[in-house]
Amino acid sequence: MDRDEILLDCEERMEKAASVLADQLKGLRTGRANPGLVDSIRVDYYGSPTPLKQLANIGVPEPQQIVIRPFDASALGEIAKAIQASDVGLAPNNDGKVIRLTIPPLSTERRKQLVSRVKEFAEEARVSIRNIRRDANKHADQAEKDKTISEDERDSIKEEIQKHTKKYEGQVNELADAKEKDVMDE
Repeated sequence: MDRDEILLDCEERMEKAASVLADQLKGLRTGRANPGLVDSIRVDYYGSPTPLKQLANIGVPEPQQIVIRPFDASALGEIAKAIQASDVGLAPNNDGKVIRLTIPPLSTERRKQLVSRVKEFAEEARVSIRNIRRDANKHADQAEKDKTISEDERDSIKEEIQKHTKKYEGQVNELADAKEKDVMDE
C-alpha cells in the first residue's frame, strides 16, 4: 500500500466507526419522541423483513408521540406486531388508519441506565478507531519494510493517522456528550 491508500483507508474506516455510533445513538430512547426510535424496526412484509421507514411515513406531531402512517393499510397489523416484538419498549395504538406510539417520561434511574449505555457505545467506537489506527500504522511499517516508502514518509503517515484518530475520537466524544445531555434534560 502506498501513502494515499493507507491514509484513505484509515480515514474511511474511522468515519464509518463514527457514523455507526451516530446510528446507534439515534435509536436510543430519550424522553422525547424521535422517528429514529422506530426507523430500524424491520417488519415482515409479504415474507421479507422490510425497514419500517420504507413501509410508512413516520411523524412526530407532539413531543411525546410518534405517528406511523403506512402506505399500505393492510400492513398495519404486521407493523404493530414488529413494534411489540422490538426492544423499543413502546405499546402501539392501532386505530385502523395509523399507529400511535406514546413516549412515557423516563425515570431518573432509567436515564442513568441510558447514559451508561451511551458511554458503552462511545467506548466501543473509540476502541474501534484505535484498532483502525493500529492497522494503519502496521500498513505504514510494512510499506517501509517493503521499501515502497522511506522512513521519513512512514513517520509522516503515522502523524497523519494520529491526526485522523484525534479528529474522529473528538467526533465520538461530541456525539456521546450531546446524547447524554439529551437523555438527562427534560
